[in-house]
Parts: sequence; structure tokens; C-alpha cells
Amino acid sequence: MLVQIYETSTPEEASALGELGVDYIGILVGDGSFPRERTIDNARAIFSAIQTKSKGLALLLSSDVRFIEHAISELKPVILHLGASTDLLTASAVKDLKKRCGHLVVMRSIPVVDDESIAIAKTYDGIADMLLLDSHQPGDRQIGALGVTHSWDIDRKIVESVKIPVIIAGGLGPE
Repeated sequence: MLVQIYETSTPEEASALGELGVDYIGILVGDGSFPRERTIDNARAIFSAIQTKSKGLALLLSSDVRFIEHAISELKPVILHLGASTDLLTASAVKDLKKRCGHLVVMRSIPVVDDESIAIAKTYDGIADMLLLDSHQPGDRQIGALGVTHSWDIDRKIVESVKIPVIIAGGLGPE
């Protein structure tokens, strides 16, 4: 099992999480359009404190491809997690982004709402390097951050339908 913690907000937190052995340390990066986003400069300082055994993730909720490219160029994250709604940031846009940005490991959030979620996940198979399945409220610009669980039956169908690694999220607790 891998441990992934998001919204790291200071270099000291990143260092402490690394000392605890957290596998993926995530930083929410943006231009202020969403609450709690860190600026690129602030994110750079946090990334610099992540120890080598942990991996830094840049979570971007933006669907603005130019902003995403700028963040990639400035931060060079080990993993880029794209959390914008899939109708705002499509599989073809992600494929083009990967072509333009060179070697880039992409984690793509997939909204788990109904059986259509399986088809959406399949469109990213071979484009994203891994999927993160999360709850989604129709009409939201981002996927996840709701603190509610979704259908694990749909999760299972997605896992069985794609060839890339899948992470399950959405209202999970210690149990």
C-alpha cells in the first residue's frame, strides 16, 4: 500500500511527511482560483523540502493548459496530478500536453458517478500513467475534495477495464 497526502502547505510539513515515510506528498498548485492553492513560487519551496524517498506531486485543478505548462516548466514535478473536470480538460488535451512537455508522469482524476465513469477512464488508458478515482459533484470544475465515498463497484469495473495503475480515493478513512 502507498500513502499519499495532499495539500502540504509548508516546507516543514513536507520534510516531516518525508520523515514519516509518506510515499506521495501532494501540493495543490494554482493561481488562486480554488481555495488553499499554493503559488508556483511557494510550491517550489515546498518541493525542495521533500526527501528523496518520497515523491512530490503537483495537483492542479485548473483546466488552463497554458497555466499547466507553466507550472510543469517551473516546478518539474515528479508526478503531475490533473484534477480538473474531464469535460474541461479532455484526454486529447492531456495527450497533447504530454507530447509538448517531454517525459511527464501524469496521474489523472476520474469522476466516479455512474457507469459513464468507466468509459471516461478508458479514454485515459495509455495517455495517463495512473488514474485516481474520486467522487464528483456534477457541475464542479474539479474532481474530488468532497469527503464522500462513491461506488466501489464502479471502481472495480474501472480497475478491470484499464491497463494502468489505479488509486482509489473519495471519503476514505482509516478503517
